[in-house]
Order: sequence, then structure tokens, then C-alpha cells
Amino acid sequence: MAKSKPSPRGNPRPAASAARPTRKKTAKRGASPQAALARVDRELLKLLQDRGKLVLELVEHAKGPLRAEVAAGLDNPDLAEVLDHVEGPVPRRVVRAVFREVVSGCRSLVFQRRVALLGPQYSYSHLAALSHFGQGVEFVPVGSISAVFEEVNRGHSDFGVVPIENSTDGRIADTLDMFTRLTVRICGQIEMRIHHTLLGKCRREEVTEVYSKPQALSQCRNWLAKHVPAARLIEVTSTSTAAQLAAEKPGAAAIASFQAGVHYGLDVLAEHIEDNPANLTRFALIGGDSPPPTGNDKTALLFQTEHRFGALADVLAEFKRCRVNLAWIESFPVPGPGQIYLFFTELEGHENDPPVRKALKAIQEKTLRLEVLGSYAAATAVDS
Repeated sequence: MAKSKPSPRGNPRPAASAARPTRKKTAKRGASPQAALARVDRELLKLLQDRGKLVLELVEHAKGPLRAEVAAGLDNPDLAEVLDHVEGPVPRRVVRAVFREVVSGCRSLVFQRRVALLGPQYSYSHLAALSHFGQGVEFVPVGSISAVFEEVNRGHSDFGVVPIENSTDGRIADTLDMFTRLTVRICGQIEMRIHHTLLGKCRREEVTEVYSKPQALSQCRNWLAKHVPAARLIEVTSTSTAAQLAAEKPGAAAIASFQAGVHYGLDVLAEHIEDNPANLTRFALIGGDSPPPTGNDKTALLFQTEHRFGALADVLAEFKRCRVNLAWIESFPVPGPGQIYLFFTELEGHENDPPVRKALKAIQEKTLRLEVLGSYAAATAVDS
């Protein structure tokens, strides 16, 4: 029979054949899953506070122009590339959302941006702004697209978020019109998949009125005609306003975001009622200068040609000659007498890229008016 070796304290250890079951040894070696999660959570919280302290330290030691440069760089431009290569069980979109809030919260320790948008809360403009800026900004809900432009133009808000195009209804005329009136820059773009929800405090068969903004009603017109044919459709200024009305009026329903329904205590009567399953709205982020090139950028232009045969073709030929691809072009009538049109164009590339610079120089001589509205990174669509 093998003898057991003495322990450091002098007490004999049990022989190997008398060892305790593996299950108990495992429990003794490591903490429970709940304890392990708690430890990781504590580490995450500490790292979050460490990041906040580092941000404050960086800005505190920066002086003069360097202070503004450091403050502007708090978003960590390398972070986007790092997140694109992260691997693990947590979905990439969730990881990006978490880091968006971390960066947003740390930035707010130094300065809090003001962002104007078409409100009120939980409108699609608000959801688009949330997806880009996170919660660490001051949102300024206003009643119209023109008011968003005015907020930015007067310096009352650092940025504005305005819809510019929808995959179902096309261009947003109010936004294009404001670009002709005020000199503001596009410095970013947000693409959002729009999913409409029918919300109310009654059963679907009891709905007598449906409220929403004109674009939302238009994007759901076939579904509405089939499922609530007797309901009266009423246009309001925003989907959030529609949700508020549905919460107050018997027999009323709203087409709005799911989040708006939660906010106003409404029941979901039907989900994903948009006629186009690929319903997408592009939002322009206005205010500030164009960010540096990323290698995957777009540039927005506004130009006016002479009212003569072939004038537009002459301009477009220069883009072809310079090998610059046009991604979007819209004509927009200039208010007043005569058939005068402005053209809004979005092209692939940054305004500082050599081919784009060459094209801009060439079309300058062939246009009556040319404005570079801004360059920005191409957007990846997010869900509303």
C-alpha cells in the first residue's frame, strides 16, 4: 500500500485512490459562473472609468490649438477598423453599439455636442442621430427641416440630422431646398432601414383614424388599404407626434417606430407594415468640416448649368473623362420664373482625391454655380 506524502503542515494527505470526486475539485479550483461574470463586470467598469480619466488627462495637458485638436480626436478613428475585425460570440453590431456609447460618454466629459433634429423624441431622425452620436450629446428637437438648418447655420447647434432621400419616396424636397438657401456643409451620412409599426390602445378592427407624417403613410399605403381600409389617414408633422395622438384619442392609431410605442405606452397592432421590405432612408449630417479621406468616401455637389441644349451632358462628360463615378443625381427647380434647375449630385470619392479635384476644376468652367456640399465616409445601413 502506497504511503501518502506529508503535507506542508505535517498532516498526511489522502492517497490518490481516496481523492475527492473531480466535481468537488473543480468547484474548489474556480469560482462559480455567476462570480466569474461579476468579476468581469467589475473589470469592465474599472476600464470604463480608466478611459474617462485618460480622456480628461489628455485634454488637461493640451493647450491652445492643440486642445481643440485633442478634443476633436476623442472618437479614436482607429476604433472603427478594430471593431471590423473583432471576433467572438457577441454580434459585431452589438459591440459597435456598446463602443459608440463608451466613446460618446467619454467625449461628454470634455464637451457636450448639441445636435438639432426633426423631433420630438423617437422620431426616425432621433433614432438615426442616436445610432451615430450615442446618448452623450444634447439633442435639440425642432419642428421642421428648415429649423434644423437654421439651428446649425446660426451656431446654436454643432450638428443637424436631416433626411435627404428615401428608397420608396425618393428625394426629400424640403432638405434639398434648404441647401439652396443656406451655406451649410454635409460632414456625414446615416443610412437607416425604416421599419414601420402600427401602434394604438385599441384592437386593429377598432381603428378609425391613422396618424403619421406623409412619407410614412405613403410607404405603408398598400398595407393600410388591405388591413384597415375604412380608417381615415391623417397627416401630422412627425411619427412621434402621431404616437402621442394615438395615446390620447380613442380609436386612433399611429405609424411610428417601435421605440415611440414603448415611450408612449402603446400596444403593437402590427409590425413591419412598410410596403417595401428594403425601405431605407438616408440622413445627412450637417455642420462642421469634411472629415479626412478614409478610402471609401462620397462627395455631395450642387451645381447649375446654362439653360441650353447639351449643357448638362457637357458637365457629366467631365466626370466620365476623370473616371469619377456618380452615385446619385437629382434635379431641383429654382424658385422663380423660367425653367431653371439645380442639380444635386453624389459622387464616389473625397473632394481631396486627385480624380475628384480634377473633375471639380473641369466642371467649374461649365457651370453657372458650383458648391461642394461636403465629403464624408460611405455609410453602413443600420436598423431603426
